[in-house]
Amino acid sequence: MMSGPAAPGPGRRSLWTGLSRGARGHCPHCGVGRLFRAYLKIAPTCAVCGHDNDQYPADDAPPYFTIFIVGHLVIAPLLTFRFIWSLPPAQVLAVLLPTLTVLTLALLPVVKGGVVGVLWAVGKPPAA
Repeated sequence: MMSGPAAPGPGRRSLWTGLSRGARGHCPHCGVGRLFRAYLKIAPTCAVCGHDNDQYPADDAPPYFTIFIVGHLVIAPLLTFRFIWSLPPAQVLAVLLPTLTVLTLALLPVVKGGVVGVLWAVGKPPAA
C-alpha cells in the first residue's frame, strides 16, 4: 500500500488508483496536484510532481460516458414513472431539460478526470 503522494512505478499503476484520483480532479500520477486548470482543460503538467498529463488524449470518451451514465441513471428509470406520461410534454421538458443539463455539466469533469486516470493506469503511450 502506498503512503502519501509517492507515485507508483510504471509496472505498479493501479486502475482503481488512477480512476479515483482522476475523478477527484487530482493528478493521477501523484494524487496531490490539480488535474484541471479550467473547467475541462487538463493542466499540461502537474504543479506538484511535474508529470506530463497532456499526453493522455481524452477526446470523445468523456462526453460519451457522461451521456451513457445520465441516460441510464435518470432517463431510463424516469420512463417507468406514470406522471411522465400523464403530464403535458411542455411541463415535463421544462423540469427535465434544466435538470439533465446541470447533471451532465456536473458529471463531465468527473468522468473526464476518470478517463485520464484510466489512461494513466494502462500506460497509454503519447500520441504521435
